[in-house]
Amino acid sequence: MMFSDEADLPVMGGCLCNEVSFRVRGSLSPVFACHCQQCRRMSGHYWATTNAPRENVEIEGDLRWYESSDKVRRAFCPECGSSLFWDDGGKTLGIAAGALDKPTGITLAGHIFCADKGDYYEIEGDLPKHDTWPPAK
Repeated sequence: MMFSDEADLPVMGGCLCNEVSFRVRGSLSPVFACHCQQCRRMSGHYWATTNAPRENVEIEGDLRWYESSDKVRRAFCPECGSSLFWDDGGKTLGIAAGALDKPTGITLAGHIFCADKGDYYEIEGDLPKHDTWPPAK
């Protein structure tokens, strides 16, 4: 795969044991921290996610998919258990921001499902906080 300039270089990522790796071409969305119960249980804290058009994501290695609801499935490495992807069947694929190699060029843009957050922490700072999905732009 050839890239025209540095801005076209892919962002790389993978799981803890390196059995699953991936590359993302093009730009990534800003990161949102999801505090819903499913994301907290899946990740052990909140789920920090970015999105990319699914056709821009190339995955190497075997993933295990878990249907966490009738609308969403989540992917993880079957060897080390790293949570990597969130898929609602739409045009984009949710990608674990923590699984990306640096530099990513993305930043945290806000928090979602704050009403469901764990009781052991506070969400501090001036970033937007939403009790559900952020309003559509």
